[in-house]
Amino acid sequence: MENSEGFQKYEHVRKTEEVMSAESLAYYLEMNKRRSIRNFSLDKFDIEIIKTAIKTANTAPSGANKQPWFYAIVQSSEIKKQIREAAEKEEFENYHGRMSDEWLDDLKKFGTNHIKEFLEIAPYLVVVFKQVYGFENGQKQNNYYVNESVGISVGMFLSAIHKSGLVALTHTPSPMNFLAKVLDRPENERAYLLIPVGYPSVDVQVPMIKRKSIDDVSRVY
Repeated sequence: MENSEGFQKYEHVRKTEEVMSAESLAYYLEMNKRRSIRNFSLDKFDIEIIKTAIKTANTAPSGANKQPWFYAIVQSSEIKKQIREAAEKEEFENYHGRMSDEWLDDLKKFGTNHIKEFLEIAPYLVVVFKQVYGFENGQKQNNYYVNESVGISVGMFLSAIHKSGLVALTHTPSPMNFLAKVLDRPENERAYLLIPVGYPSVDVQVPMIKRKSIDDVSRVY
């Protein structure tokens, strides 16, 4: 029940350590299967699955609870084509001058180039925008820790997409200013990520990579 100060009791169910350990391990084993996919099937699926994943993303913590994100779901073939053309234009510049030799060398094992046909093949493109400031009752309002907040939200979105049985790719055709123009988004929004979502193609292959060990990425102090 909410009290007069705008707070309510947090309902928490305490689990045994055995249950926590089992559930934590099961979640890790599931998420360890997640991979970035660049070859999608044309097979369609209910858009409500993506909307539910966005609901999950919308539960993410954010600075002062401003929730400074917007998720645009693109299903129009015409708009997807516009996005692909603009993205490939930027990516061509990246691969032919903007990227350093070291960066290009690091990308060789992934077999990527400026051609991004997945932007038209994937049934849906989810474009995530960060809101650098907001509006309330027509007045400009500050948002706080925007990049951190949106990053957490996107991570939860990707997790939800994977758990639903779909695959995704975090695509960053930098600069991404064209996305706000194509989708007619307001001036307070900046494109953060372009995420194709769908089923993997039947013959899809992914690079053989190795994740860092727990000792490489953490330490107990």
